[in-house]
This record gives sequence, C-alpha cells and structure tokens, in this order.
Amino acid sequence: MLDTRAAVAFARVLRGAGMEVPVGATLDFARALDCVGFATASGVYWAGRATLVNRPDDILTYDRAFDVFWNGRTAGGTAPDPVPPLAAAFDVEVPDAGDPGPLRFQPSLTIRWSPVEVLRERDFASYTPSEFAQARRLMADLRLTGSRRPSRRRKVTRSHGTPDLRRTVRRSLRAGGEMAPPVFNKTGTRPRPLVLLLDVSGSMEPYARAFVRFVHAAVVSRTQVEAFALGTRLTRVTRELSSRDPDAAVHAAASRVVDWAGGTRLGDGLRAFNDEWGIRGMARGAIVVILSDGWDRGEPEALAEQMARLSRVAHKIVWVNPLKASPGYAPLAQGMAAALPHVDVFVEGHSLAALEEVAEVISQ
Repeated sequence: MLDTRAAVAFARVLRGAGMEVPVGATLDFARALDCVGFATASGVYWAGRATLVNRPDDILTYDRAFDVFWNGRTAGGTAPDPVPPLAAAFDVEVPDAGDPGPLRFQPSLTIRWSPVEVLRERDFASYTPSEFAQARRLMADLRLTGSRRPSRRRKVTRSHGTPDLRRTVRRSLRAGGEMAPPVFNKTGTRPRPLVLLLDVSGSMEPYARAFVRFVHAAVVSRTQVEAFALGTRLTRVTRELSSRDPDAAVHAAASRVVDWAGGTRLGDGLRAFNDEWGIRGMARGAIVVILSDGWDRGEPEALAEQMARLSRVAHKIVWVNPLKASPGYAPLAQGMAAALPHVDVFVEGHSLAALEEVAEVISQ
C-alpha cells in the first residue's frame, strides 16, 4: 500500500509540473518500488526514471520534481519550477529498511489544493497557453452519452416482456418438438441524435478554441453526432472533426471554416440548417446544442422564426452561453432575447466544470 500511495503521489506531482504520466506508467513505478524498496535514493530515482520518463526533454523536470518530493531540496542549487500540491491528503509510514542514505521521504503529506480543480473552475478567456494545453487533455475525457429514445427493434429478454411466439416455436422445433421455455421481447432503445452548432464569430474568439475541442470530443465519443460552424455562413464540419487526433481534427475544421472569427448571422445560419438538414430529418427527435454568446448582426425576428421551426422538430434545444456566468448577466442582446423563448435549457459554458454540466444535461 505504501508503494502504491507514494507512486500515485509522485506521478501527480510530475503531471502538475507538465509531464505526461499515464496510469500504466504509475502502476509500473509502484511495482518497481515494491522491488527496490526505499533503502537508497538511487534505487527510487532510477525506478522512477525508467518507468515515468518517456522523453529526454522531461529528464530535467523529473530531476527537479524528484529532489523536491523525495529529498525536500532543490536540484543543483537552483530554484525548481513550482510543483503544485496534490489533490488528496494521506499519511505514509516509512518501513525500517536499513540506512536510507540521503533519501528523506516525508512521513506525512499535507495537500491543500489541486491545480486541476482550479483549472476546472477558471474561465476559458483567462487561460494561459500552458493551462489550455492541460485543459485539452481533460476535455478529451469528456463523454457525451446522450439520452435514449424507443427503437422500432425489439430485444429479447428473459421475462417481464411480450411473449415472442416465433422464437418460442423455433426453440421448440430445435428441441425436436418438445416444450421449450418461452421467449419474451421488449421495446429496445437507441441514442437520440445529437447536433452541435458552434458560433465561430469574432465575439466568441476567447471561447471558440475550447468549444471546438468540446465538439470534437462529442463527435469521436459516440455515433449519430453532427457538427456545424455558425458565422456569416453555415459550414458542416462533422467529417473534419471525426479524426481521433485532436490537433489534426481542429486544424482540418479551421481550414474548412472560411469565416472563422468574422461576423455573426445566426438567423441566416439556422435557416440554412433547417432548410438543408434539420427539417428534412437531422434534427427530428434530436438534441440540438447551440454554443453561442447570442450576439447577432441579423434581424432578431429572423432568428426567432428559425428557432421556432427548430423547436417544433427537435426533442430538446440546449443553448450554451459563456457570458451567462458573468456577474449581473441578463439576456439583453437582441439575438439572445429572440432565441430564449424557444430554448429548453439555458446553461453556462465558460469553464471545464460548466462543460461537464452541459454533458450531463445532454445525457438526461
């Protein structure tokens, strides 16, 4: 237990320092500690170096984090990069394994805050490049399951269903005409289609790069997902975002959208979606998620009309507005005020925690 706790704690410190440490590498480190023990500092050092370091560029970061975590001193007499505290508190009892040499493992670790938790609550607009890189890895873990709807196909069940006479007779014939246990079936379910419309106008620039990662996570995590970019025109980007490589997918989508960071004509974009895809079947019974701040240069009457058309065929419309988290916010923008009467769920989208709430709303 000591080896596992120490390995997990040190792996978290390395992740906070900017290294990528998979769970499998952490388990390998714990097994290595179980073999070499805590007798010498060199044994612990090389156990971690062999299992946790994958790139030569990470060796300096590893050395500094090792000296801070295990020895309580700086590496080479220089101040190391700040290593964030851990996310949980626990006590570790060090076994008596002879002379520990220079290794001075602390018997108790006091953890006060987690950088991941701070990152989850921080507004996307205030992210630094390094924080955004860490947020991208967290966003890749989001899974949008979506609610389910009845299917025309029926599924076999052992009991508490409708008797399936055809399967029951076939089972009896396979048994030579003898009586066989009855077969039952019931109505099956399937996921509802999910449609995401992302506003890529200039006013959404502080949030668009995070939202496009969120949309990519939705596209690759489930089936029946369609993605569109809304600006001065409507652009379908489902195929571009279907790549498993997040960077390649985002680059392909950005190349496809020619009006990125331009103006906004939400009413015209929704009209194009309704006429070409939505009313024809894509939005029927679907969950439609619109990620936009509601600023629109078009006529609010046109936006209200298209939102009304969309609401008549969609199962649920979710509007994600990053400005909703601002103190004293009120939907006073003409576009937002025109669309809000036709929205089923109006949520924030300014942070990782808010996007997790969006994923929960979609799954209901």
